[in-house]
Amino acid sequence: MSLQARFQLSRGDFTLQAEFSAPAQGITALFGPSGCGKTTLLRCIAGLEPGARGSVQLGQTTWQDAHTFVPVHRRGIGYVFQEANLFAHLSVRNNLLYGYRRSGGDQGGVDPERIIQLLGIDQLQDRSVQNLSGGERQRVAIGRALLSAPQLLLMDEPLAALDRESKNAIMACLQQLSQELAIPVLYVSHDHSEVAQLAQQMIMLDGGRVQATGPVIELLNRLDLPLAHAPDAETIVEGIINAHDERYGLSYLEFAGGRLTVTQADLPVGQTVRVRLQARDISLTLSQQTDTSILNIFPVTIEAIVEEPPAQQLVILDANGATLLARITRKSAEYLKLAVGKQVYAQVKSVALV
Repeated sequence: MSLQARFQLSRGDFTLQAEFSAPAQGITALFGPSGCGKTTLLRCIAGLEPGARGSVQLGQTTWQDAHTFVPVHRRGIGYVFQEANLFAHLSVRNNLLYGYRRSGGDQGGVDPERIIQLLGIDQLQDRSVQNLSGGERQRVAIGRALLSAPQLLLMDEPLAALDRESKNAIMACLQQLSQELAIPVLYVSHDHSEVAQLAQQMIMLDGGRVQATGPVIELLNRLDLPLAHAPDAETIVEGIINAHDERYGLSYLEFAGGRLTVTQADLPVGQTVRVRLQARDISLTLSQQTDTSILNIFPVTIEAIVEEPPAQQLVILDANGATLLARITRKSAEYLKLAVGKQVYAQVKSVALV
């Protein structure tokens, strides 16, 4: 089962001409710079752009094609905007009940109490939405959308206006909700750190067209795409927590390239996690260092070296099947005589769970 969409829409000097297929499960990010067409494409899928030509199908259900146009309210879509757009005259409880009533009480496997618990809004139900913080308002908006039991959830930069603490809290909720609910999510963002933390799949847009689609972990490393060349380029690897070190406040996890040490996480042994490794935090040595404060050191093989003017090089590394990026100076690369196929050691200064 998949979500398939193809749309064309012209508005002034801008033309959207986008086509993609995405899994009908988990979170798929629509990623790209401001003005590239992410929100317009989301509105097309929702049926909010009647002038758009094209088609959209979720599994065997067609919402739009050359002969069909299902109106917005009959598409079974939940929509969360950048602004919460709550009903100001209603309490938190009644805003949530609005979503519940839209579903006709048929929750399709969605447990209302569980959603309220996961979003941390149980204690807010009697309050006026006008007295909520920005983060609380967005939690209520997400809850209202989910309680409508949607077949598809669309989220248009829902965290863009929030502070970092509120963002982190809601992202943790979304991760948990994604694991527990069988509702596919299309998540619009221009923040690749959000995408790396939340999404399994990514659709990259630029100038109204789809640049690439695929797993987030793969697209972050592709040299023909801009993310690998950004100053804050990073890679994501998956690993399994295999031990905690209470004495030093550390957790150890195994990934394809060996063992990684991270700040202790309140997660069970055996839990699969993602970690972020920034290219600028990885240095290279010809031999394994022992007299160093860096804990994360493992062998890698150089797959490619790319010039990054004026004075840097991007080195693509293979850690036994896991791809990493290292950004070093051209002088260092020449001094170490780096070449494709050469085995070196990666020293990772900073590792963060996502």
